[in-house]
Amino acid sequence: MKMEKKFPHGFHLNVNDFIPATAEEKAYMVQMRPSSTFFKDGLKRLLKNKVATISFILVVLIALTSIILPMFWPYAYDAQLGITPGKPVDASYNNLAPFQYGATEMKRMEAGEEIFPHIFGTDSAGRDYFIRVVYGTRISLGVGFFASIIVLIIGLTVGSIAGYCGGKIDMLIMRIVDIIYSLPDTLMVILLASVLSVSLEPIIAGTVLEKLGTNMISLFIVFAVLYWVSMARLIRGQILSLREQEYVLAAQATGASGKWIITKHLIPNCISVIIISTALQIPSAIFTESYLSFLGLGVNAPMPSLGSLASEALNGLTSYPHRLAIPAVVISLIVLSLNLFGDGLRDAFDPKLNS
Repeated sequence: MKMEKKFPHGFHLNVNDFIPATAEEKAYMVQMRPSSTFFKDGLKRLLKNKVATISFILVVLIALTSIILPMFWPYAYDAQLGITPGKPVDASYNNLAPFQYGATEMKRMEAGEEIFPHIFGTDSAGRDYFIRVVYGTRISLGVGFFASIIVLIIGLTVGSIAGYCGGKIDMLIMRIVDIIYSLPDTLMVILLASVLSVSLEPIIAGTVLEKLGTNMISLFIVFAVLYWVSMARLIRGQILSLREQEYVLAAQATGASGKWIITKHLIPNCISVIIISTALQIPSAIFTESYLSFLGLGVNAPMPSLGSLASEALNGLTSYPHRLAIPAVVISLIVLSLNLFGDGLRDAFDPKLNS
């Protein structure tokens, strides 16, 4: 075997160094762990949390059911089954127990016709209670979602400005936040909802907003006025800790505007806190809507929500306890699932908990 001559201090090239690598050598050089991102890592941790994953699936199923099911259900949420134009009111449809039928439906069934059952019975006005619970779930989830978006937009804007600008602007905004915090929360919600529901009626008359009703619009205004302060304070704290970072100082040195720095640098680095706070705000908004509807300050009749259904059920609590139990269980299930999912998001995406 001929030995290769090596010239450690010469300029001769070893041809063997340029031979293509074998498959084994390539596999050895490949990284053991593929490249990932913060979002992918957080999603993996979230999926490992079985409680949070099941809670999220449950909320999605409830939301999809409340959206899709009314399209195919044979009864409308506001249809009074005992009332037929030109005929006397049939009181046999009122206060039906689950899977019971009215007198007319019984006759049609005896004639061989198939009648879709009233799964949860009917209410005192002869309306199918199951579809009212489903529709009320849709309203409560919709209010919770849109109210959280309103809180997110206002809180994110105000908190970012206060944290980045600092000085007198920060002091002024924080004093406003302190004043709102000092107000009795429940009392202010009830007072604002009561006043706005009356004062908004002539303003929205004849407009597109009339379909929503004064109570629904006043509910969104209540969230916009009172519930953004926690989000603003949280975002401000994050911005204060980030604005002294080197990349922010470098952007300021290059002449970047404050708006550009906030949108391109500061907010993206707060995204985990924003997601977690928004997810935890939704159950709070649903609960607020429910107790306002329970007090008669929520959605306008005959549109149902879970809170208004529970309030109406109080009149026949001893005779029909299931009417109160069903919306109460649905509210508890939604709020509990969203809270557990929010806790899972916090555990998965909060960098302080995963450092």
